Amino acid sequence: MNHLKVGLVINPLAGLGGSVALKGSDSVAEKAMALGAEPKAQQRVQSALQALTSYVEFLSFVTAPGLMGEDLLSSMGFQVDQVISLEDKDYSLIGRSSPSDTRRAVEAFTEAGIDLILFAGGDGTARDICSVVGDQIPVLGIPAGVKIHSAVYAVNPQSAGALLEQMISGELTGVRSADVRDIDEDAFRQGQVKAKLYGEMLVPEEGRFVQMMKCGGIEKEEWVLNDIAAEVVETMDDEVLYIIGSGATTKAIMDELGLENTLLGVDLVKNHQLVASDVSEVELLSHLDHETQVKLVISVIGGQGHIFGRGNQQLSPDVIRRLGKENIQIIATKTKLKSLEGRPLLIDTGDAELDSALCGWYRITTGYQDEVVYPGSDGITDVQV
Repeated sequence: MNHLKVGLVINPLAGLGGSVALKGSDSVAEKAMALGAEPKAQQRVQSALQALTSYVEFLSFVTAPGLMGEDLLSSMGFQVDQVISLEDKDYSLIGRSSPSDTRRAVEAFTEAGIDLILFAGGDGTARDICSVVGDQIPVLGIPAGVKIHSAVYAVNPQSAGALLEQMISGELTGVRSADVRDIDEDAFRQGQVKAKLYGEMLVPEEGRFVQMMKCGGIEKEEWVLNDIAAEVVETMDDEVLYIIGSGATTKAIMDELGLENTLLGVDLVKNHQLVASDVSEVELLSHLDHETQVKLVISVIGGQGHIFGRGNQQLSPDVIRRLGKENIQIIATKTKLKSLEGRPLLIDTGDAELDSALCGWYRITTGYQDEVVYPGSDGITDVQV
């Protein structure tokens, strides 16, 4: 066994804007909480560290105060060698931390002789960390944000824990460079994706547990999207409420219907008519209360392979449970599936039990009267293509 000294920093506000359809948390955390959003970052990190509670003697931490790391580690019984001193604020209260706190904590990590920086957040948090460490120290992100384009994150919290377990066991030693990317959230909320490369960081080399960089794959396949859309629209039942997920692939369905589309949000359609646009988790649950038949149409994030947990947090565990796996329809071009190079679709709802239940094979619409079967995995369960 190897002893691992980890620098842990948590962005407590990460992901707050997802469930309330704000498509991010930068500068809107207070608004998100006013709309009923609940912080999930602590829960995500706890899920990652749960598998490591039997390795306490082989793990020690340097961390930030309060909700930025100290509180969770203490509650789980991990050894904390040092709590970084930041500003004179009560970091045990939500909303007190800032990006500058993250950067100051990481600066202290670089002087503390740590082996790995473990962090929870989204692309903004990755940017903050990259601005300090660059490629000096290996990092591993626990996905907790709304938009995660960067390739420095584990595919889900459980995968992060499994990867650390491998490092302690001496099974994993290599690292590779991975891109840190972020988008303009103001433009994002207007339906425009403007991504930019901010640098690279080193991540543990384990392709099964670390996600790939988000990439597109539809520009050369517009005719295929038209075929997929025609198939979906032709088979729509007038009595069913359809939840249309985010992305350019599902947008083709709305175009086929002649309806306005929220490119980066979730829309509702029934009897070929728009029922509601850019809905939140609460609004989805309300519609599920009043509809007897509901189906979800979602696509696959190119390169990464995620179907849940990246940019569609409105589709919460409660929403997905109410729907049932049998009412989930996945659409994707064959080119996008081939770009996964044999990796399964990834499921990261934030609920490990649900993720496990959603594992298995899915029928995926890939064209007009054309479909394939493809496996989905929580990143832990071994589902072979």
